[in-house]
Amino acid sequence: MAVNPWAALAYLIAGVCFILALRGLSSPATSQRGNRNGMIGMTIAVVTTLIVHAPRLDATTIDFVTAVEILIAIGIGAAIGIATARRIKMTDMPQLVAAFHSLVGLAAVLVGMAAYLNPEAFGIAEAGQILLQSRVELGLGVAIGAITFSGSVIAFAKLNGNMSGKPILLPARHIINLGTIAAILGLVAYFLTDQSPWVFFTITILSFVIGFLLIIPIGGADMPVVVSMLNSYSGWAAAAMGFTLHNTAMIITGALVGSSGAILSYIMCAAMNRSFISVIAGGFGAVADSGGGEAKEQRPWKRGSAEDAAFLMGQAEQVIIVPGYGMAVAQAQHVLREMTDKLKEHGVKVKFAIHPVAGRMPGHMNVLLAEASVPYDDVFELEDINSEFAQTDVAFIIGANDVVNPSAKTDKASPIYGMPVFDVEKAKTVLFIKRSMGGVGYAGVDNDVFYMDNTMMLLADAKKMVEDIVKALD
Repeated sequence: MAVNPWAALAYLIAGVCFILALRGLSSPATSQRGNRNGMIGMTIAVVTTLIVHAPRLDATTIDFVTAVEILIAIGIGAAIGIATARRIKMTDMPQLVAAFHSLVGLAAVLVGMAAYLNPEAFGIAEAGQILLQSRVELGLGVAIGAITFSGSVIAFAKLNGNMSGKPILLPARHIINLGTIAAILGLVAYFLTDQSPWVFFTITILSFVIGFLLIIPIGGADMPVVVSMLNSYSGWAAAAMGFTLHNTAMIITGALVGSSGAILSYIMCAAMNRSFISVIAGGFGAVADSGGGEAKEQRPWKRGSAEDAAFLMGQAEQVIIVPGYGMAVAQAQHVLREMTDKLKEHGVKVKFAIHPVAGRMPGHMNVLLAEASVPYDDVFELEDINSEFAQTDVAFIIGANDVVNPSAKTDKASPIYGMPVFDVEKAKTVLFIKRSMGGVGYAGVDNDVFYMDNTMMLLADAKKMVEDIVKALD
């Protein structure tokens, strides 16, 4: 298929915009510019594709009816996207990302099916037979797309509370998973010699099944890795379909998303002391729940008030705030920023400590704090601030649990064992905002910090408690 030089140039410009978008999204300070670059690149890619592949009745006349149908479809999708973006809560953003990944995967499967059923229309057939390279693209693209779709559905269900966040371990799951993956790869290879419908659709069905099986055993503590991993899968599925559609922009975009998602997954696994291979193999290192996740309410603990917290922080030299998903649920980021402003007026040095997996998707806490206009210079990653807790007067924990749980360092039976956590227990005083003593973290593990002598529990809704602390500081 001849390539229009102007289209090639437009796709190249779009690719550069996508690269600049990834560069901008690497930091909260430049994320808005990154988003703009991404939107510009996507606009260029979509408009170019519509012009180049406009449906025609003949060499000079565009099929007006089909063109209108395409524009209507784009309009419907745009309306749904805009409405969703305006209505979605920040607490539901991880679920939204998982849902979008599922749509990308499903789109790849549907495009693959259309190309398989009508290969001549896609220019991938000769004499009624699908080209060899196109069979490779179709087989891998549909397989990855189906895995992305079904895996994202499970991730959405776990994040949204429709399914337990604990690992669901099936008997002989490793044998089943490896056997299913081997069968898919074997059928893709066989598809090169036999394009029978049973081969293609068996690949599709098995890929949907393995997507479910791979994500079900992964627990909530590893869910941020799963989100970035599925992001990578969606990119590779799009790239494979780009070859089928002869669309350079899809190939470039898919490769960028796939590679960046894989790198992010690897970085997050390293931050959590997880094996990358173990996670993508379907919770290979997961262990069955031992029932030890119940909070030990009979242990002694100290309860404090907003006035106690305001006094302790107002007298401190340095306060380190550790936010978590509970802050997102309570939408407490804005009043928290107001509290930090009050503390700074009292001469207190305030820093924010962000764990790589705080929240339920990469960068969740950074986005929330940026939304509340928290200065970027006040926000620190785990490796940059963890050593400061021993010299800190107050560690203020709001809505976090697993990322400050010392059992990750000592209890080999814990599902979060080996995950780097903040050493908040080394601070002179720990103020811990929590709704009640009856709950446990997303990983279902009790936290010894609750019961330490230097810990004061602030039991209330996070936003309400911080509002009361701000009043007390006044």
